[in-house]
Amino acid sequence: MSIQVPYDVRLSACGVKHLALYQAIRDSIVAGKLPPGVKLPSTRTLAESYGLSRGSVSIAYEMLAAEGYVRASVGRGTYVAGADARPAEAARNRGNGAATEPPTHAKTHGADDEPVAGLSGSSALGLSGWGLRLVREVRSDVSSPEGTQAQRTPLQGTHQEATSNAAAQLASLQQGAGKVSSLSADSVSDSKPFEAISFKPRGMGERWFPWMSWKAAVSAEWRRRGPAPAEDGGAAAGSAELRRAIAGRLRRERGILCEAEDIVVTGGSMQAIALLAQLLLEPGKSAVAEDPCYSGTQRAIRASGAALIAAPVDRQGIVPDDWPAELLFVTPTRQFPTGAVLTYERRMALLDWAAKRGAWIVEDDYDSEFRWSGRPIEPLKSLDRQERVVYVGSFSRAMRQEVRIGYAVLPPALREPFLLAKQLYDPYPAGLTEQRALADWMNQGEYDRHLRRTRRIFNRLQGLLREELSKLEPLFEVHPADAGLLLFATWTDSPERYDRFALACRQAGACWGDGMIYAAAQRPDERTALFGFAHLDEDGIATGMRRVRETAARLGLTEEPRQYESAVHKYAARNGGAGDA
Repeated sequence: MSIQVPYDVRLSACGVKHLALYQAIRDSIVAGKLPPGVKLPSTRTLAESYGLSRGSVSIAYEMLAAEGYVRASVGRGTYVAGADARPAEAARNRGNGAATEPPTHAKTHGADDEPVAGLSGSSALGLSGWGLRLVREVRSDVSSPEGTQAQRTPLQGTHQEATSNAAAQLASLQQGAGKVSSLSADSVSDSKPFEAISFKPRGMGERWFPWMSWKAAVSAEWRRRGPAPAEDGGAAAGSAELRRAIAGRLRRERGILCEAEDIVVTGGSMQAIALLAQLLLEPGKSAVAEDPCYSGTQRAIRASGAALIAAPVDRQGIVPDDWPAELLFVTPTRQFPTGAVLTYERRMALLDWAAKRGAWIVEDDYDSEFRWSGRPIEPLKSLDRQERVVYVGSFSRAMRQEVRIGYAVLPPALREPFLLAKQLYDPYPAGLTEQRALADWMNQGEYDRHLRRTRRIFNRLQGLLREELSKLEPLFEVHPADAGLLLFATWTDSPERYDRFALACRQAGACWGDGMIYAAAQRPDERTALFGFAHLDEDGIATGMRRVRETAARLGLTEEPRQYESAVHKYAARNGGAGDA
């Protein structure tokens, strides 16, 4: 297993590696992020994760054991000790709630702000007009007796018109969620009159998913309890069991201190993004999005009527600025689609910006489950002391896109508005049986076993794909990436030659994803490409890339030997040369 601790924060403060690791693990234990009984990684695993020597990790573990934070058992490993075994000061701090004390801004809401429809501090939340009207409407429904419908505050015009218009707006986004919300599909059809090898990112291939284990978990849930009762998800928050499982996992794996009550289960990450955009944005407001970024996020912003500010991305992630905006959408752990990792300094700059402006940050923790090298990256949410970050996650990438289960970890001020919005569209969510089955799957360790297996497989596949792409240098410059299920590449030649090359590759039976569809601003002289690999195997990658190389050689773009040229010509002629990249 892996753990997420604030190592970088402590290292910048003390400068001594083993001491920084000791302090980071100690802080996580005292804060409750690593609860009693959790097994810590081996010294080898933790050393590899954080780029340390095993000796440094061993010293940190010995210091923790000496002070009663952990207990070591020969042949079994190192475990977090119970609170009664810790130093008195640490136990007192935890008992006093020092690690979970709400931020200053959360305490000021309500007393000094004029309440709106019973929601304290609503004027400071930055809700859109739609969000405020929704809260008033629901509060009115709760407090008013039957028969007083005419006296209630409408959402917009009439209640029927508002519900219809709002539902139509969000439905237009969510109906496409199965096609695009995984952040991996593009808008061009994959249908072809011949069998081709596509490198378009499609998520996990069926061959890699443990269908028998998953189907057994779902079947067992049906046999045990049958259809989910309304009370299990009637408040639209989702299965309580799954929310508890997610909270536990986030504490251990991502260093996020949260409880089940902070989490709302959604129908994939796109539903959470669309709801947040509708709740917090409207005409006259602005939202910042990375450029490039997921096209679904761009559509959600524009559908709200807000202005979209395109923030440039470099090799260190989004470039912070003092944006005149109320909301920021960001993918700091693995920027989509470039793969850049946001530096610690920039993460802190974003948090400072949000606190200064009273803005919200939506952190989409895209592809964080699949990391190949480098130390674990702390989410913004784990660094957030002012409760300005909404953390959005999804199981669609780690499982299958058909398993449309996502979630949002919400700051206290946004829990009620978000839940009310979710309840408006999805009062009795579908898939509650699957949610409970997923909770059991996680609690039994099957999810972690699945991740360990697929990480090994995908690490091998991405290494092979990266090696194959290197043979096309200097045509493509492949961006560095420590994680994820796709590789992002920039074309270094002219746009005209790229277009000709992409068409010829399609005719030869190979294609890839168009990276330019994710650009927030138009760049006609630039071409980028996405190469996914999680749906392929070694033979598919090798064969597809051989076709690409041979096509490049045939067009005179590389010095690749042309011994396969006649075979490529025959393949293209036999299959008609139609398709799209």
